[in-house]
Amino acid sequence: MPWSDITPMSQRLEFVRLIQQRRQPIGAICLAFGISEKTGYKWLARVAAEGPAGLADRSHAPRTPAHQLPASVVTAILAARRAHPTWGPRKLRRFLQDQRPALPWPAASTIGALLHRRGLVRPHRRPGGGPARWTPLDARLTSAAAPNDVWTIDFKGEFRLGSGAYCYPLTVMDLHSRYLLGCTGLASTATATARVVFTRLFQAYGLPRVLRSDNGVPFASPLALGRLSALAVWWIRLGLRPERITPGAPQENGAHERMHKTLKAETTRPPALTFTQQQRRFTQFTHEYNTLRPHERLALDTPGTHYTPSPVRFPRRLPTPDYAACCDVRRVSAVGMIKWRGTALFLTTSLAGEDVSLEETADATWRISFGALVLGTYDLTCQHFTPGVYWPASDSPDPRATSPIIPV
Repeated sequence: MPWSDITPMSQRLEFVRLIQQRRQPIGAICLAFGISEKTGYKWLARVAAEGPAGLADRSHAPRTPAHQLPASVVTAILAARRAHPTWGPRKLRRFLQDQRPALPWPAASTIGALLHRRGLVRPHRRPGGGPARWTPLDARLTSAAAPNDVWTIDFKGEFRLGSGAYCYPLTVMDLHSRYLLGCTGLASTATATARVVFTRLFQAYGLPRVLRSDNGVPFASPLALGRLSALAVWWIRLGLRPERITPGAPQENGAHERMHKTLKAETTRPPALTFTQQQRRFTQFTHEYNTLRPHERLALDTPGTHYTPSPVRFPRRLPTPDYAACCDVRRVSAVGMIKWRGTALFLTTSLAGEDVSLEETADATWRISFGALVLGTYDLTCQHFTPGVYWPASDSPDPRATSPIIPV
């Protein structure tokens, strides 16, 4: 004789049969089946409305899934992602909150899940499969406690336009606020065109305290004393401090390099046909980067909400170095030399036409400077010049400025 199957459905049918026989009170029958009277009446109501089929299990899934978003919210999220394909869920959420604060925007994790379901997220893998390795900033670099303390500058790697011409984007960013001051596509890294760009930026935003760059042209001149370039000499005349990262250590300018990654993704893939068309992309990117794109470093604020122009205005006439009366002043010749006390001393052609000072610091020892920048010392006894390019500590509230602007 086969065993009889006891299932939830068979128990419910037996419960209804006993109720219909009315041999015992409903409360006693519910107690025997281990259910509450409320549940018992529920099954009786279903049988009355649907017959025995009403006793079957029903889905417990909510009619409206908890993760389902309103159609208007989904449409806005997808539209924002397509307009800004490099932005992650956190940036998109903050952007949408700023644009349409009345809508109930979901958590960043929910936005990320939506983008994943719609195929709008590409998996990211780090090279080598391990965690990213970062080198701490060199202690000699100036900290940026306020806007215009440090501007970071660089030429993003050159690329060919659709016409075949090379484009060299010159980018300048305020380190404290991450405000992108300018992105200009140039035909080369020549000093003359770079100086035109910086003149325009100085006129628009005032003068920073420090300009940080790598050791490439035109920011540095590899064979010059202290690697001083003509552009760096002009900055020093303006009262600015050129500051260079350690050669081969781009992570010391990591914030700028990270901005370049975004710039490349959003403006050069693929490149435009002409310089004019490419510059339109750079200009549009600069506007979005400063006013629309939330920045992780700024707690998802935009850079534009943290930047203010410098109160130090660009002078109409280029200042000349102001040396103390106790100093001997000599002008550097076209071939980079000065004549002093019957001796010809070579410094660098980068300073051609500029005045340098010689100040006695010890018996027969003289310090040679260009403006506030010390170039080295000259021993009058043996007539020997020892290079040593650095900013004196007394000239800056930041003690780290005592280090050389570059290794010499």
